[in-house]
Formats: sequence, C-alpha cells, structure tokens
Amino acid sequence: MQADSRPLVVHLLHRFDTGGLENGVVNVINHLPAFRHAVVAVTEITAFKERVKAPGTQFIALNKSPGQGFWLYPRVYRLLRELRPAVVHTRNLGAMEFQLPAWAARVPLRVHSEHGWDTNDLGGVSVTNQRLRRIYGVGTQRFVALSKAIETYLTGPVGFAPERVQRICNGVDTQRFAPSATVPDAWPYRRGEHLVIGAVGRMQAVKDPLNLVDAFLSLRDLCPADWPRLRLVMLGGGPLLDAAQQRLADAGAADQAWLPGDRSDVAQLLPQFDIFALPSQAEGISNTLLEAMACGCAPVATDVGGNPELVAHEANGLLVPSQDSAALAAALARVVSEPALRQRLADASLARVRTQFSLDGMIAAYGALYASADA
Repeated sequence: MQADSRPLVVHLLHRFDTGGLENGVVNVINHLPAFRHAVVAVTEITAFKERVKAPGTQFIALNKSPGQGFWLYPRVYRLLRELRPAVVHTRNLGAMEFQLPAWAARVPLRVHSEHGWDTNDLGGVSVTNQRLRRIYGVGTQRFVALSKAIETYLTGPVGFAPERVQRICNGVDTQRFAPSATVPDAWPYRRGEHLVIGAVGRMQAVKDPLNLVDAFLSLRDLCPADWPRLRLVMLGGGPLLDAAQQRLADAGAADQAWLPGDRSDVAQLLPQFDIFALPSQAEGISNTLLEAMACGCAPVATDVGGNPELVAHEANGLLVPSQDSAALAAALARVVSEPALRQRLADASLARVRTQFSLDGMIAAYGALYASADA
C-alpha cells in the first residue's frame, strides 16, 4: 500500500471533549482532506472523537496529571519527531506550552490559536498569563485570533507583532444547521403552542446558566399573558446542571423547562428554538450562537467577547450586559411579546450567518495557513 503523502497537521489541545473549541477542530478535520490529521490531547480524549469522520485520523491522549507539563516535554518531542508533522496547531493557554517541544522538534509551521478568555482570567487582565503567552510563543510563527477582541489582546497586552497574528472567525455548516420543520422524536414541545427560549453550552460558571434561569423566571411577572406557554430548554451538562434544575423546581417552573444534559442531536433540536439566549460572562466567537443563527433563531446575547461581531444590537439580535439577569429578562420579554421583532431578528441573523460566517470561508483560511508550511 502506498504511503499517504499528504502533509500532517497535529492539533494539540488540553482535552478533547464536548465544546465549541473542539467542535471547531472537528470541522477543520472533516472538511480539509488535503491534509492528514492527528489529535493530541494533553489530558484525555473522550467519545467526542466519534464526530471526526475523516478516515485515518489519529487520536493520542497524554493523560497529564494536574500541574505544570514540563515533564511531558521529552515525550511530546519524541512523539513529534516520530509523527513528523508539517504543522503543529495548539489551542488556548492550556496547550500553548507545548509549542516549546514543537520548536525543538523543528516542526516546519507552528501555529497557536486563542478561542476565548480563560475561565480564571475573563478579559485577559492577568499579567502572569500575558507573560506566559509571550514565553510560550517565542518559537511560534503564526497566531490565530477567533475574534477582534482576542486579536487586540494578542497584539496589545501580550505584545505579539501584528504581522504574526491572523483573525479567522468560526464558520458554521449551513447545510447541517438550518431551519427545519421536522420535529425530532426527542423534542418535548409543540411549535405554535409553546414559545421556546433555548440555550446550548456547558453548565459552568463562565457560561452563567443560572443567570438565564433567573431571567426566565422573571418572565412570569414581565410577560404574564405569555408565561403559560413559555418554555426553557438548556442543552449541555456540567457542574451547574443540578443547581439550575433545583432553582427551577424551587420556583415551581420545573414543568416548563427541559434540561437533558449533553446531547448529540443539537443540530436537530436547535431549529425548534424560537429564541436563543447566550448568557455567558466571556466568549470568543461562539459556535453555538452561529449555529442558532443558522437555524433561524432570534438571538439575545451578552455584550462580551466576540458576540458583538455576530450580533448587531437591534439589527439581528439584542445585546445585554453580562451578569445582569434583569437586563437579560427585559430583552427576552421584548422578543417574547413582539412577534414581528422576533421574526425580523431571526431572518436577519440567518442572512448574516450565510453571507459572513460560512464554513467554507473558515476552511479556506485554515487551508491556506497550513499550506504556508511549504512556502
């Protein structure tokens, strides 16, 4: 059998599990057949790998224990010398330190991308984290920022030269994520009879799911006529799932909410949402927001990170301050009580994602970047 001569891209990240960052990696692998791909996780690789459809993709878990990864450098160096990739692409600070063994292994092109703020450093204000990025990035040729805010951070406080930083926004597969009249068997509500406010994301503090729960409960007073038909759907598992369910139960609203944890059928469920809510305290370019826009949902999102790059306030969605359940509730109440506004925002979001945030554009940008290894 003839050896596969396509150049190899090693995607090196902290953990390969359900998440927007990992979903972006899957999209790149599945839609960039000009390259071979390997996923190297510093910690573990979960069943999320089943979403990768590109034949021959390698998956390697290093099973790192908590703490500094310096002791793993020799192992990563030997692995890269064995694999001989054309490109090593690390993502976020949790994997960035492995740019150093990639440099030592003389990988031709070393790329690092930043997808959003660290959960313990919202806004990127930590001087320590800025310094670590400068140290780890010494031998890195190209940096990718997924939003304008991150690009400004990398060229500003971190101090990388602008010519080394490229902005590539996430793209959405508008064939897979699209409006649909087909109702999945798992869906518990009825279109027309119920009005669904939905969210998709890991139930952890930075995503602020309890803020959305509080805002939803406020609609009982803000929209009393609509309240009986309102439903809340939150797709995603995580440490705050039980707390969210308990808060709804304590308020007597458990029968108006569906919080099933992680789902593998998000693409089928999203078109059933009427309103998509994103209450996060920090974001890069949100995959789930793009996917909801592509499915014809009216978005209400916090005014953080890359969200304003996707949602123009009053044009294709509403933006609200983060960690402000009253403001979020007021915005949701507007979209609930004004059907014409809801439809206008949904239509505008669908048009915006199709023209400006296509998967084809994202894949072409990464393909050109990876091909520059031979330049």
